[in-house]
Amino acid sequence: MELIPVILSGGVGSRLWPVSREAHPKPFMELPDGQNLIQKTFLRASRLEGVVEVLTVTNRELLFKTEDEYGAVNTAKHAQGFILEPFGRNTAAAVAAAALQLESTHGPDAQMLVLAADHLIQDEEAFAAAVSSAMTLAADGWLVTFGIQPTYPETGFGYIEAQKDAPLKGGLKVARFVEKPNLDTAQAYVSAGNYYWNSGMFCFRVGTVLEELRQHAPDVVEAVSKTIEASRLTSSTKYRCLALDADAFAEVPDISIDYALMERSSKVATVPCDIGWSDIGSWNAVSELTEPDENGNRFEGEVLSHDSRNNYVNSESRLTALVGVEDLLVIDTPDAVMIAHKDHAQDVKHIVSQLKACSHTVHLLHRTVHRPWGTYTTLENGERFKIKRIVVKPKASLSLQMHHHRSEHWIVVSGMAKVINDQQELMLNTNESTFIRAGHQHRLMNPGVIDLVMIEVQSGDYLGEDDIVRFDDIYGRVDK
Repeated sequence: MELIPVILSGGVGSRLWPVSREAHPKPFMELPDGQNLIQKTFLRASRLEGVVEVLTVTNRELLFKTEDEYGAVNTAKHAQGFILEPFGRNTAAAVAAAALQLESTHGPDAQMLVLAADHLIQDEEAFAAAVSSAMTLAADGWLVTFGIQPTYPETGFGYIEAQKDAPLKGGLKVARFVEKPNLDTAQAYVSAGNYYWNSGMFCFRVGTVLEELRQHAPDVVEAVSKTIEASRLTSSTKYRCLALDADAFAEVPDISIDYALMERSSKVATVPCDIGWSDIGSWNAVSELTEPDENGNRFEGEVLSHDSRNNYVNSESRLTALVGVEDLLVIDTPDAVMIAHKDHAQDVKHIVSQLKACSHTVHLLHRTVHRPWGTYTTLENGERFKIKRIVVKPKASLSLQMHHHRSEHWIVVSGMAKVINDQQELMLNTNESTFIRAGHQHRLMNPGVIDLVMIEVQSGDYLGEDDIVRFDDIYGRVDK
């Protein structure tokens, strides 16, 4: 039986700011073991029996970043597909698009396993067993969700109530879904024994989920079908990619798969499981991944502590010192520091809302920004100048472009650069440079086999990233 894991990678993770940002969201956060959540999800999915392809639904701006993260761990070269959203439209749209695409490529009898890119599952053997049970139920026409055995009365999750008198082969029939409860209600759910945390993971036969969507959410299926008809499908030796049309996708209802289908269908089952699941929904959850010291402190990075207890510090590049404090979260990044009491971990999202309201870019970008060709890091930003460190991957190339308001001076630090500067084509070695005037077309390429590292000094009246006109680009980013 063909199984296609569908990884949904659309959340921002505002509760995990300042590490999680819109251009570097929660799935790309590196965990203490060196891997990030999206890599772990890809590996966990690709190791399952019967997998013929891993399909990822994500924002189009994150394609190349996702490709890089998968490439670092995909040693078995599993087949990949991508569906690229121009903007988020909730999970019903993502699931419908994936199901329609898989129907055309793998047929209605294939099964899709819907996974969130930003969840952590620590018991892969138990996870594989739960998926096997879910596939058995899905083959019989059930829409299957994974119910996590609750270990405490959590008020931050939705719950699934299973029918005690309706056992199925490998699972239970679902009586209803319930919203996030208060503490007393959550305690009652845990005591009852037939309530489970709603993990947001699903398993369907492709034909079944489309039949049920057409019955319970026909407007979603119709709008997504029209979007796919207007969209562009491309294939390469690396992956198949469906880039959804923005105008058509804007007409798709913004609704979750739970509301659109799972709460309405009578064909819903759950597989109760204990798989070491966490949605990593706050810095408190992240801190649990690090072993505590004798004072209950958990530290990532260089930290000194005196008379301090039960704190979590994540510091990327600086020494952090704690003196006489308790129960704090300290998250230090090169351009932002967040300090919160552990009891208020869920409130970090309110800071992100304030940053958006005042148009502060620190909610959107890190100082180091990833691009298809490599990265750039802003080292200093003055009134009429900006200094960047640019790293270009081997054989990669920036677009042929022009700036209206700024000039640029490029100095090669290591590697070799091939440069188009107006009418000139240059080869620059270490410690060589070139000056590019405003209005001149230019391009930077790395013809070598090691990273090209450069320092770029910009000067001009306006230094915004939107002052760029692209004429040619190997990554399809040419302005229309």
